[in-house]
Amino acid sequence: MAFFAAARQGRKDDAELGTGVWRRAHDRFRRGLDRYHQILEGIEDDDVYNELVAVANELGAMLPRVRSVCVRAQSSSPSTGLDIPGALLQVHRALSRAGNTLATTAEAAAMTRLDGERWGVASAGLDNVRRRAQLVADDVEEAERSMPDDR
Repeated sequence: MAFFAAARQGRKDDAELGTGVWRRAHDRFRRGLDRYHQILEGIEDDDVYNELVAVANELGAMLPRVRSVCVRAQSSSPSTGLDIPGALLQVHRALSRAGNTLATTAEAAAMTRLDGERWGVASAGLDNVRRRAQLVADDVEEAERSMPDDR
């Protein structure tokens, strides 16, 4: 069953996001989110876990927003390759930064987990994770602001 659901989702993504830069930007963000969630598995310190889950929830809430920007961008400036439509350069730049920053947020969460397990100190790491997550939010907001109105 999961195979068919994945195939249907892939066709839907192709229709809505295309196969070019907007699909790549969306998928990069989703992979970063998946990486972050993988880090949560097996955390034994309840306080660290709860803090990282709260950040995960905030980051997860951004995925529909990223998808919406990518769908709108594909609709207004379709992409099938690696060329970034000039009119939406700022949108793509912000989405790329959001995906990259999300990946570094996952790395920071991994380091926080290790520090908590090894040294019993995770507070500085948690601040770093929160700071990076805020940068992701800022980048998503910038992408949304940079999208021209559909009117």
